[in-house]
Amino acid sequence: MWKMAAEGGGKEANEIKTQFSTREGVYKLLPNSEYSRPNRVPFNSQGSNPVKVSFVNVNDQSGTGERICFNVGRELYFYIYKGVRKATDLSKPVDKRIYKGTLPMCHDSNALTATAESVSLLVGFSAGQIQLIDPIKKETSKLFNEDRLIDKSAVTCLKWVPGSEHLFLVAHSSGCLYLYNVEHTCGTTPPHYQLLKQGESYAIHTGKSKSARNPLLRWTVGEGAVNEFAFSPDGKFLACVSQDGFLRVFSFDATELRGTMKSYFGGLLCVCWSPDGQFIVTGGEDDLVTVWSFSDARVVARGRGHKSWVSVVAFDHCITSTQDCKALAEFSGSDEDFHDNSQFNGNRERANSAQSGLSKQNSTNGSVTYRFGSVGQDTQLCLWDLTEDVLFPLSRTRTQTNAMSAETGANGNSSANSSLPRSNSLQHSAGSSPNSNKPASIVDSALIATGVSKFATLALHEVRKERNQEKEHKRNHSISYISNKSSDKLNQIIGARAAKTDAARMLEMTSCPRMEEIPLLEPLVCKKIAQERLTVLVFLEDCLVTACQEGFVCTWARPGKVGLLSSQNQDSSPSGTVV
Repeated sequence: MWKMAAEGGGKEANEIKTQFSTREGVYKLLPNSEYSRPNRVPFNSQGSNPVKVSFVNVNDQSGTGERICFNVGRELYFYIYKGVRKATDLSKPVDKRIYKGTLPMCHDSNALTATAESVSLLVGFSAGQIQLIDPIKKETSKLFNEDRLIDKSAVTCLKWVPGSEHLFLVAHSSGCLYLYNVEHTCGTTPPHYQLLKQGESYAIHTGKSKSARNPLLRWTVGEGAVNEFAFSPDGKFLACVSQDGFLRVFSFDATELRGTMKSYFGGLLCVCWSPDGQFIVTGGEDDLVTVWSFSDARVVARGRGHKSWVSVVAFDHCITSTQDCKALAEFSGSDEDFHDNSQFNGNRERANSAQSGLSKQNSTNGSVTYRFGSVGQDTQLCLWDLTEDVLFPLSRTRTQTNAMSAETGANGNSSANSSLPRSNSLQHSAGSSPNSNKPASIVDSALIATGVSKFATLALHEVRKERNQEKEHKRNHSISYISNKSSDKLNQIIGARAAKTDAARMLEMTSCPRMEEIPLLEPLVCKKIAQERLTVLVFLEDCLVTACQEGFVCTWARPGKVGLLSSQNQDSSPSGTVV
């Protein structure tokens, strides 16, 4: 009987779920709101380009302002998105296109210029071209990189620059990003560039031409493909994730690197910003979701729930509430942290300037809650809650920290001796000093590590011994002495190199801390919802949207938002397990 129960449990765990519960209620799959190819035949996805979905609101007064675009294989579809209100009619697409010789990889509509009569839709292709079309007017306006003179590799991500009617940014698997202007041509010869700015693992070139032509800028970022990028909510910053496993955050207008993070293993595949611009979440080949603080430039948490690569991460702006978030951030840690982190006040103010219109429905007593989701190649949907006890673990224990510091001073320990262990362990888990959990910056951490290595290996009598040797050197100039001194100098060079290596390792630890050094999140929900790997997760006001590689785009109604489709769903629900 136990064996049968075990087998039954495994079978149930592998069945596709049609609803799931959270603290706010039950999310239900709406089969009649499913979008796919008109014949509804599963797409043979082996080795094909990923299915992607993009939305745009055309501000239609009829209440059906959302438009959905999705690609399946060589096909591109554009529909009126009816969501939870009405059933889908796949026989009436606004526009349908079938491409030959190249595959649509990604797409994005300009929300600033979209109307019910016209939408500017960008489509990136596997051969490197970018097409500007109007699916409502059924027109093709322009084709960029038509002759592949700018970049011959596949387009991995493209987006309109926030607040711009003409500028858009395109990422390629070559590791380059290009800034285009829709009003400029690309030219008939390969572009020439001149260096604008260069830093560690990135270089930015501007187009060198007598006349205005595309691209305006070329960003070379990291090693390997740039898999995805995302603009901050205020449009001032750009977060990129690459196949080399690094997250890099740039100031977009100033083209300056603002921070980096390293994955625990493998490449990073996806990235998103929190609605207030305070945090960035990434996912990738380490099967983890990683939360990175923009203002503090450090990893604050990781989430483990997926069994394969994480393909998409996204914040739920309807559940996220950040009341008193800034106050908690400023009052976390000990008194010393206030002085150490004062330099980040400017960053915090810039990040907080983007905070607007967030839901307060789940905010109680000034609590901080971020809800984000992730989908992966394991066909699972995971929902995560990021709360203040994870983000600001020291805010509740500041008084206790001060008491411990006072007790340490009363025991007669010198300040130098008591500070050494705290500085030497940058980020420990339970039992370590709060200051070690929150370094001021990566640079400060490297300086601390270098200072510790000097004090830990250099005693006072050794300092005096070296001074005596220097005096003796002035009196002794024999060949044997010079040879010995050369050997000593060689040892000093080797020691200096070792110190630099230690500093580099310390920098790596701060950009990629060990698993036991930061909080590990458990998913609020982790359900199998598809037969093939998941490639899309979008949060809307009344639902969330997922898509799998078979080409099925699914709508999940939020609690209490089922509406007119509830009775239809009960009559025509597909086979699946209700959880």
